[in-house]
Amino acid sequence: MNEFQFGGGFIGIVIAAVLIIILLIVFLRFVPVGLWVTAYFSGVKVGIGTLVGMRLRRVNPHRIIRPLIKATKAGLTLSTNQLEAHFLAGGNVDRVIDALIASQRAEIDLEFEKAAAIDLAGRDVFEAVQVSVNPKVIETPKVAAVAKNGIEIIVKAKVTVRANIERLVGGAGEDTIIARVGEGIVTTVGSSEKHEAVLENPDSMSKTVLTKGLDSGTAFEILSIDIADVDVGRNIGAQLQTDQSEADKNIAQAKAEERRSMAIAQEQEMRAEVVQAESQVPLAIAEALRQGNLGVMDYYKLQNVDADTNMRKSISGQDQSDEEE
Repeated sequence: MNEFQFGGGFIGIVIAAVLIIILLIVFLRFVPVGLWVTAYFSGVKVGIGTLVGMRLRRVNPHRIIRPLIKATKAGLTLSTNQLEAHFLAGGNVDRVIDALIASQRAEIDLEFEKAAAIDLAGRDVFEAVQVSVNPKVIETPKVAAVAKNGIEIIVKAKVTVRANIERLVGGAGEDTIIARVGEGIVTTVGSSEKHEAVLENPDSMSKTVLTKGLDSGTAFEILSIDIADVDVGRNIGAQLQTDQSEADKNIAQAKAEERRSMAIAQEQEMRAEVVQAESQVPLAIAEALRQGNLGVMDYYKLQNVDADTNMRKSISGQDQSDEEE
């Protein structure tokens, strides 16, 4: 009896221990005690209830607490509510904290709300801070422009820009800068009388482009525009004149062909009228014979004249064929 009681009590203890271990694992899984300990010894005051609340709100506490620890160590004063709100809005909390730390080290005035707005706008706020400290070089594609003398000039430029933090939200991006620089190059080359002037002084393009304030309304500030490469392309003016001459020739040929066709049609029409008139001659002769205006002998004379004419035509045609041979 004692042995049975002892065995039953041991099994109960084992089951209780297993349940306790399972509950402890579930608790530690749901409540990140290790993260709380790390935050506590890092100087971040956050309660267990706050971490549990994050779990209930389906927010990964590591995504909030680790950036908060990094910010606190860097001397930034932020709260878990700010980071959690930005996370729930779809922002990248870690990149925002990195941007705030970088701006603080570079002595750039950047508040959390501004950084969060830039991040939610779809821009990389950390990269923007880096570009504001270390200017970025944007290389434009080859831009083709034509001077007034018809010679094509192909230009490639390098634009040095610095990010403007205040205009990152709502400001235009790199594509706008490239398009405006290309437009300025085309305008400068197109206003030149000769392409040699552009080749002799390529700085005129960069100076003209800079004076137009191309960075207005963009998220960047243009520091310099350098002409990297200038090449001479095709003679567009000569090619256009050649194309125009070819078109004029085709038009003239078409008009000449139209006049020839009209002449042929008119000739055929006149031949038809002659044939029609000749068909009336026998009728007229018959009518004259019937009315007595033409005698039989006169009719024979006409026949002889006609036969003589045909003979002469045949002889003359044969002579011409002999000469051709």
